[in-house]
Amino acid sequence: MEQLLGAQQHHSSLSPRTPTRPHLQHAASNRFRDHHHPQQPHAGLKILRVTPPFFLLLLAAVYLLASATILSAPAPSLRASTKKPDRLVVPVPAPVPPSRPPSPELLELDNGRIRARISNVGAAVTSLLVPDKNGVLADVVLGFDSLDPYLNGTSPYFGCIVGRVANRIKDGKFTLNGVQYSLGINNPPNTLHGGFKGFDKVIWEVTEYNKGKTPSITLKYYSKDGEEGFPGDVSVTARYSLPSSMELKLEMEAAPLNKATPISLAQHTYWNLAGHDSGDVLAHSIQIRGSQITPVDQISIPTGEFMQVSGTPFDFLTEGEIGDRIGQVPGGYDHNYVLDDSREVKSGLRHVAKVTDPSSFRVLNIWGDAPGVQFYTGNFLAGIVGKGGAVYGKHAGLCLETQGFPNAVNQPNFPSVIVHPGEK
Repeated sequence: MEQLLGAQQHHSSLSPRTPTRPHLQHAASNRFRDHHHPQQPHAGLKILRVTPPFFLLLLAAVYLLASATILSAPAPSLRASTKKPDRLVVPVPAPVPPSRPPSPELLELDNGRIRARISNVGAAVTSLLVPDKNGVLADVVLGFDSLDPYLNGTSPYFGCIVGRVANRIKDGKFTLNGVQYSLGINNPPNTLHGGFKGFDKVIWEVTEYNKGKTPSITLKYYSKDGEEGFPGDVSVTARYSLPSSMELKLEMEAAPLNKATPISLAQHTYWNLAGHDSGDVLAHSIQIRGSQITPVDQISIPTGEFMQVSGTPFDFLTEGEIGDRIGQVPGGYDHNYVLDDSREVKSGLRHVAKVTDPSSFRVLNIWGDAPGVQFYTGNFLAGIVGKGGAVYGKHAGLCLETQGFPNAVNQPNFPSVIVHPGEK
């Protein structure tokens, strides 16, 4: 899985954007949703197209247009790959665990245009500074100043990678190769984002930290057989980098070592393009390149059906303001969109979504290779004290989490998330 975040045009091949509008592109993601933790039902989960071999790409690019006279000023863009690699069967070496447990760290990627802070606690993006139309920097992701909330489980999945399986698994159970597995029920009556201690709550090993021309951080985690009830050992790698002036790229790769297992990773950043401390995101406009959603039941589990969005409050095929029809969606948006195959392709990735903040003219574009994306509007955020003492209330951020379909392990008509040893 790769994700790229950038603020110049999409690589050098991007066509210039209209002046006075920064542009940001983002691919898959995950959340510690208030909606994740509340035990109230809520809709939709994200989709990772997982057909072995499982390899998900998330790319994000931020594009900011500094003035009406500059056609290609820094604009944010975030991309995630939609290309599914052919099934590969390769020998997987046994993992070499770190000699001692890793310690919590907070590292920085800075290329002179954007600055990201990444923690090895949950492989989380804790801060991302991006310029607006006037070149003024603002932190556009929700988070905390201290690593304590990420460590003690009180963070609502801010900025982290979630797994082994993102989103919900019905009743915390699934059957694979004739064996029924029971998982931790951390979001009764279901399992959410990997269980009580998913990938968001573990400390990853920092295996490489490069501060050179293309700054990057590589993180690794070994998930053991039986962890949160899942079968088999799994080696997971995540690499964040700044490949160009306004791009943050995330590549995620997972390989089961000895047993078939479900794997569906997602990146769970909460975005507020006006700045993390600027209030709600209801004035943001959004376009989602999906003509269907997977409707859910009263406990937020997909029914297995597909619903056309045309003529409903879920229709964002053309860009529209988030707050316009959110009142028609009980509880707010928290739904998995089935992404269309006919979407625009750039660098092997398909366009997932576009978000625009009218006050700063920052624009987020997401490109990816997953079959779906979870659109979540921070419905359960309620008085969380974040960075600089900012209080995050309801709808203070939005998530766009590219992923495999929720409960895919129990829905045979959904894209499979089962990965076998020798595949990645």
